[in-house]
Amino acid sequence: MDANEKLYRRWLFDLWEGDFDVAEEIIAPDAVGHWPSLDVRGPQEFVAQVRQSHEMFDDISTSVDVGPILGGDMIAAQWTLHGSYRGGIPGATAPPGTRIALKGQDIFRVENGLLAEYWVISDAMGMMTALGAVGG
Repeated sequence: MDANEKLYRRWLFDLWEGDFDVAEEIIAPDAVGHWPSLDVRGPQEFVAQVRQSHEMFDDISTSVDVGPILGGDMIAAQWTLHGSYRGGIPGATAPPGTRIALKGQDIFRVENGLLAEYWVISDAMGMMTALGAVGG
């Protein structure tokens, strides 16, 4: 398995499934993550974004739907995150325990064997619709 593929799998299957300590091993100290609503810097700010998902959902699991596609210093993949809604999202009408499936795409730039830059897009609106937080 390619080193960049291993790196991506640690991101998706270790970090996103709750092993937050792995961030220091796979994310560059000066890494920049571009989420749709904000940019984050460094492993701990990446972890803070991942923890937000863990605050909303229990038993998170992830799967790779496409990829990872590797090219030079770039990694791209499409994924699905599964979890059980904990409750508490303002306006959501779905009961706690409702299962969700959130799809998204990741693009990473790798530098010196670490994740150095990140772009993500996900179907957050579809998830919020499924939870009854927005009209659908």
